[in-house]
Amino acid sequence: MPNALALLALASWPLVSLVLFRKLPVGRAVLWSLLSAYLFLPPPPALFDFPAVPPLTKDSIAALAAFGFCFFMYGKDLIYLPRSNIAKGLMVLFVITPLATVLTNDEPIFFGQVGLPGLRIVEAIALMVQQCMILMPFVMAYSFLRSEKDQRDILFAFVALGLVYSLLMLIEIRLSPQLNLWVWGYYQHSFDQLIRFGGFRPIVFLYHGLWVALFAMMMLGCAVALFRHSKGNAKVWYGGISVYFGFIMIACKSVASIAYAAVLLPMVLFMSRLWQFRLAAFLALLAVTYPIMKGLEWIPEKQILEKVTALDEDRAGSLKFRFDNERVLLDRAYLKPVFGWGSWGRNHILDPITGILLTVTDGRWIITIGVFGWVGYLAEFLLFSWPLFVLFARSFVLTKETHTSPYLGALALILGFNLFDLLPNATITPLTWMMGGALLGYIETHMPQVRSAKMKIKTVM
Repeated sequence: MPNALALLALASWPLVSLVLFRKLPVGRAVLWSLLSAYLFLPPPPALFDFPAVPPLTKDSIAALAAFGFCFFMYGKDLIYLPRSNIAKGLMVLFVITPLATVLTNDEPIFFGQVGLPGLRIVEAIALMVQQCMILMPFVMAYSFLRSEKDQRDILFAFVALGLVYSLLMLIEIRLSPQLNLWVWGYYQHSFDQLIRFGGFRPIVFLYHGLWVALFAMMMLGCAVALFRHSKGNAKVWYGGISVYFGFIMIACKSVASIAYAAVLLPMVLFMSRLWQFRLAAFLALLAVTYPIMKGLEWIPEKQILEKVTALDEDRAGSLKFRFDNERVLLDRAYLKPVFGWGSWGRNHILDPITGILLTVTDGRWIITIGVFGWVGYLAEFLLFSWPLFVLFARSFVLTKETHTSPYLGALALILGFNLFDLLPNATITPLTWMMGGALLGYIETHMPQVRSAKMKIKTVM
């Protein structure tokens, strides 16, 4: 159980946010508040669970605090809905889908002797409030992190906090994952899953070692992007930091994140912005269409398992377990395909005697489809993929003379790999939404000038 210090840290975070908003420009205050809370505050089960409202975790507390200060201090500049009608529609659909889910799940369900209750309107209200809180980092980033300078601030914040976090990661790599126990009084996950390749992988104050490895990939990508677009002594510093972060990421012992970095780094270092946009959009497209391909049995699972078995039988067994669970859960989701089964574990299969869950959800996609159906899934995945699809479309009208932020491609790729990672894992975080909002804000603020400028040139000719 969390100790008193963990609950005190969560309760006092709004005060920390207030200091940041009083000392920093609004964009940096949003960025540092959300990122610091995500990295350092205690993860669930440390939370406040009040009646009739969603549980208040470190992510929701940080989002609420930052959004409140944005509203009261910079309310006239806060933009609640983007310009794009498609993005507007996806945001509205994302928020109201839980209401339709609850209205279509008012009946109890039974597994032998075990039953789960039907959903009530109070659950719909709580879930819609939760969806609004999830969107807050997206809205704040869209409003206040929409310039080239803001994008560099994002990269720098990841690198600066990554340097601090890497020291904590090294402690756990050497001594075993203990920091959350020492500081906050509890283990946040199964210790067995943190033992890999004869050593330990760090978890620090996040939800799982995979979350830490993904953040290590992100901070490495940010450092490499700053290295490419810096000069003089700064270039030397960022080059050294990039090498150091590469070592840290490998020490996290996540095969997926290492594979992502193997593609990300050469793309950030050597490829043009056009190809960066296109790869990011392709990754987003895979994330959106994977459930369709899974349902049509277009995923070559047998061949993938054979390849993984040749490398590591343990990992192959884990992957087969995921594939089998995805198939069972997808079959159950097809029974309520439009708006899903709702909360309380209704999307799972339960033991008819004990009530224990017989299925395990790993990927974010299968969780969302099971809970909110295809409507909720498409609203969520298309929303944070939309900036990458728009960048892909705009890449065909950009010319070498057109100025766009040099950091745009790196951020798009980092977001793209995060979205792709939602297929095996549920690694959606406030950082995912923040990057999506920042990219969409830049596109809608600066990229339209690209098209109008091109049209003017054609008119003159």
